[in-house]
Amino acid sequence: EAEGGTMEANKAALCDSLVVWLQTFSTPAPCKTLDDLTTGVAMSQALHQIDPSWFSDSWLSRIKDIKGDNWRLKMNNLKKILQMMVDYYSEMLDQQITGFPLPDLVAVAERSDPEQLGRLLQLLLGCAVKCERKQGRFQQLVEVPGSGVNECLTLCSCCFSRVHSSHHDAGRMKKTLEDLSVLMAEKEELAQRCQELDAQVTILQEERNSLLAENDVLTDRASQLDSFNDPSTPSGKKHSQLQLQVEQLQEENFRLEAAKDDYRIHCEELEKQLIEIQHRNDELTSLAEESRALKDELDILRNCSDRAVKLEASVETYRKKLEGLSDLRRQVKVLEEKNMSYMQNTVSLEEELRKANAARAQLETYKRQVQELHRKLTEESRRADNLAFELKKFEERHEAVLKERERIILERDSLKETIEELRCTQAQQDQLLQAGSPAHDNLAAEMLPIEFREKFIRLQHENKMLRLQQEDSEGERITELQTQLEEARRGSSQLETEKRLNRERIHELQQQVEDLQKALQGQGDKAEDVSFSIGEAGGAESGTEEEG
Repeated sequence: EAEGGTMEANKAALCDSLVVWLQTFSTPAPCKTLDDLTTGVAMSQALHQIDPSWFSDSWLSRIKDIKGDNWRLKMNNLKKILQMMVDYYSEMLDQQITGFPLPDLVAVAERSDPEQLGRLLQLLLGCAVKCERKQGRFQQLVEVPGSGVNECLTLCSCCFSRVHSSHHDAGRMKKTLEDLSVLMAEKEELAQRCQELDAQVTILQEERNSLLAENDVLTDRASQLDSFNDPSTPSGKKHSQLQLQVEQLQEENFRLEAAKDDYRIHCEELEKQLIEIQHRNDELTSLAEESRALKDELDILRNCSDRAVKLEASVETYRKKLEGLSDLRRQVKVLEEKNMSYMQNTVSLEEELRKANAARAQLETYKRQVQELHRKLTEESRRADNLAFELKKFEERHEAVLKERERIILERDSLKETIEELRCTQAQQDQLLQAGSPAHDNLAAEMLPIEFREKFIRLQHENKMLRLQQEDSEGERITELQTQLEEARRGSSQLETEKRLNRERIHELQQQVEDLQKALQGQGDKAEDVSFSIGEAGGAESGTEEEG
């Protein structure tokens, strides 16, 4: 696992070096991260700088600038770039890519896989170092900062070793490698880089040994499984079926690509026809506008001609009427004086009409006020009736309280008489007791038994308590009733006052309404006279104009 992580890190570092080299082209599209390169726009612009004759502007316009994460559109752009680079190797460089594994575009577009993207950038690097202007590209390659230049040069060597070319191209590649060695010798950091590479070789050898051991283990495990090459095994049958499906899908893909190219050519032809039709439409539109302008000018000239004929006839008519011009002037002067007087009358009448309208508005306001006062008067009358009813109830309650008071007084008097009688009886009993006669004692005992004596004492106490309660309750009740009676009388007096004031106000408003109605009626008669006068003046002016 550690060795696999190291290999992945090396692939990522290699891809980063190629990205740094691609940034030396200064493309308009961003190319700082792997996600920027997955759209293919920056790589297509770099290829256009490498060989504008092959990677032309028309081809560059077919690479769409993609906004978002639609990996299918990205894969479409990358497929165009890869196909164009393969054609460039085969047709322009006369080289066939056989030993170099083609990148997986789905992994590049969908996951931004650094390994597959590095393969695509290696092909782009091969196009740069083998084109006609490769010297400038080598200079860009040398300008890569840090250790990225050595990695890029190593990739160039790998590209040369994996691509089979003709004898002529072999000489060109040899010369290119010699130039590359000269440029590499000029780098001051070469010795340090060599030491680092030695250390890396040692590490890679250790990784290789571990991978070989792991490979042996995996080989032993694979020998125990079914072989894919044996069609008699289930895995072999499945592998054969999958290969057939892959071939069918590739054929279908090639057929769709061919159809797409046909449609593209047809679309380009239609676009050319559309452009021609648009040019022709613009020409026809300009001609139609010129024709419309000429037609408008012709209509204007015709109208001018008709007006000239009418004006000539009017001139002849005015020439004939010049003889009676003096009479017409006198009539016009008289009419102007009449018109001035009518205008003055109209202004004065309009002023009176405006005042009448203001008075009418004020009258409406007064009417609303009268209605509001009527409503308030009704409410106050209802309130006065309620207060009178409550006052009557209070008076009845007061009378009931007075009757109750009289009854209590009578009861008190009767109790006083009873108490006096009891006192007399008590005095007689005391006298009998003082005399000391047994007969008298028996008589007093018979006359006043014990229960009567207890009842007498209890009645005395109750009489005292009732007297106190009666005095307190009567005083409070009388005070409360007097207060309520005063408030009721005060409220009734206020209501009578408000009622009297409202009646006076209503009488005044009714008088004002009558005065305003009379004034409004008089102003309406004046307005009718003014309208009649204005109508007569208008008729006189129209008659004067007809005579003129």
